[in-house]
Amino acid sequence: MQARQALKSPAIHGCFVETRDGTRLHWTQWGPARGPAVLFLSSAGMPIQMWDYQIVAFADQGYRCIGVDRRGHGGSDHAASGYDTDTFADDLATFIETLDLHGLTIITHSMAAGELVRYLSRHGSARVARIVLLSPTTPFLLKTTDNPDGIPEEVFAALRDSWRKDYLRWIDDNTDAFFASANTSTGMRRWLAAMLAQFPVRFAIACNESLTRTDFRAELREISIPALVVHGDLDASAPLALTGIPTAALIPGSRLEIYEGAAHGLMYTHMERLHSDILRFIQDTQ
Repeated sequence: MQARQALKSPAIHGCFVETRDGTRLHWTQWGPARGPAVLFLSSAGMPIQMWDYQIVAFADQGYRCIGVDRRGHGGSDHAASGYDTDTFADDLATFIETLDLHGLTIITHSMAAGELVRYLSRHGSARVARIVLLSPTTPFLLKTTDNPDGIPEEVFAALRDSWRKDYLRWIDDNTDAFFASANTSTGMRRWLAAMLAQFPVRFAIACNESLTRTDFRAELREISIPALVVHGDLDASAPLALTGIPTAALIPGSRLEIYEGAAHGLMYTHMERLHSDILRFIQDTQ
């Protein structure tokens, strides 16, 4: 019988934080080193670079902007396992604790909402001042007897099967719907598609399985810090009625902002409004 490998203590190595199972998480920061910290968590398959425009905007306002690639994403290690919500949340806890971050504003997009909710339920909110959930996929996507408006499992299974055959075709077919805006440049569309195309198919499938089968309803009810939910009414990836509205309804005292004409990529199509709304939320909850 093989001896179990000892878990390593978290450590910072340059622009990497090492988790307890030895996975290195790539991170970066921009803005004043002593400014109030804003942590950005990316959607499934996307690296830190997806937040380039937000990082520039908030750094210009005096915030220390921090981004971290979850395992398998961007510059982080392609770990052989751990593509589930619990591991993502525990990796996030290791990252926050290793950098000794406090008073955080955490901004998420899409799948990262669940990652953050699970972090709060497993590790508490002592280091987090407020959260912003953009186009969240919470509270529960799967159709079950007590979630009749959810999406049937066979729909997700068919999606994952299509990825096994031609993941790049799926990206091509869904890029326009991600923006749903005639004002989005061809260059912007290509930039986002190129980043997503770098994500390994095996990780995309594992993330989707975890994302679609995890029920966050009870955990959302326990959130006790200020929360802002922003969602577009044209979001095809995470339909508003299934995600944004019930997510905000479950979080006590949360704010919900619905952007008319916005799709899943509202951080690009409604950039100025979004930045203004987030800055106002931060100021109102200090």
